[in-house]
Amino acid sequence: MHATFRVLIAVMNPDLAKLHPYPFQKLARLFADITPNPALRPIGLTIGEPKHPTPAFIREALCNGLDGLANYPTTAGTDALRGTIADWLSRRYDIPPPDARVQVLPVNGSREALFSFAQAVVNRTRPDPVVVSPNPFYQIYEGAALLAGATPEFLNTLPKQDFALDFSQLPECVWQRTQLIYVCSPGNPTGRVMSLDEWRTLFEMSDRYGFVIAADECYSEIYFGADQPLGALQAAHHLGRNDYKNLVVFSSLSKRSNVPGMRSGFVAGDAEVIRQFTLYRTYHGCAMNPAVQTASIAAWNDEAHVAENRRLYAEKFARVTEILRSVLPVQLPDAGFYLWVRTPLADTAFAQALYRDYNVAVLPGSYLAREARGVNPGENFVRMALVSTTEEAVEAARRIAEFVTHLK
Repeated sequence: MHATFRVLIAVMNPDLAKLHPYPFQKLARLFADITPNPALRPIGLTIGEPKHPTPAFIREALCNGLDGLANYPTTAGTDALRGTIADWLSRRYDIPPPDARVQVLPVNGSREALFSFAQAVVNRTRPDPVVVSPNPFYQIYEGAALLAGATPEFLNTLPKQDFALDFSQLPECVWQRTQLIYVCSPGNPTGRVMSLDEWRTLFEMSDRYGFVIAADECYSEIYFGADQPLGALQAAHHLGRNDYKNLVVFSSLSKRSNVPGMRSGFVAGDAEVIRQFTLYRTYHGCAMNPAVQTASIAAWNDEAHVAENRRLYAEKFARVTEILRSVLPVQLPDAGFYLWVRTPLADTAFAQALYRDYNVAVLPGSYLAREARGVNPGENFVRMALVSTTEEAVEAARRIAEFVTHLK
């Protein structure tokens, strides 16, 4: 190895070595030596990237905002965008509008904000800081914890407990060191929505131990039926916590409005936490593109396209679950666009054989989880992202049903 390269490695952040390969890197290795059935066109159900068309009015608003490219954007975004987000939160969750000046902050998609949030929250001067997340989980939570100098701890979400967060899994000594907890409701990958009682318990624990709650709500607008998923700010309001103490929610237009490439979202909640997060972001250099801000205002102000998006997902899930129900234990999630399905053999073997014989790619559940307390809660599950057209998702379901039938 060249001496200069060795020196460079030595001075890099050592926490980078703690990062795990991303699930899709593991999947590429799993499939590396497999030749999928060439008689069937490939269908991918692995990545949660929305494939429904981007509404034309959002495209138009983006183009109409291009004059803004002549100006440097501010970290806080425009008053108009923050006000629009506050009004949307009020309409959607039936709560008083958050103070748009201090309780709302635009971000470049929820992923970027979820990661950078830990860097701002975790206090490295306190001994052995901990960041808690559900397990399985969105891997950004773990990476954010590690690069903030904290230890990730996990709450296994298990089918026998309806995938609920069981806070008793971690001992008192861990909670005393916890500075941040990530929760995802509706959940990825299970689609489960937290109840008001669960939020009550979590708020009480936050008060007791002083940790901040990062509530990832990027799937909140994809649900089935008339009941809208309960939101974190809504739960806090119901419980009389109108200052949103130690609570910050993360939301995004990516899934709601089919604009993942626009990278537009927001955080909202505790004004003091957001004040300090804004300070961090001022140095981080992540102000939202002015044209994207203009398009975001248009998107947050329209619900017709969101209702149509839900209709498409509802039709797709109804047809897919009807096909799979006879061979696999599937049911509609509370919300989101994933099916989290138990497999009749090891999840990795299931994924390999399905890819080889039927050219359908699914993500092994064990790749979305870590072993905690002797269990990897993703083992013997696969995640299916039903993000493509209904026709393609139905074709995938038919192939999966035939595959499972031949396993028996």
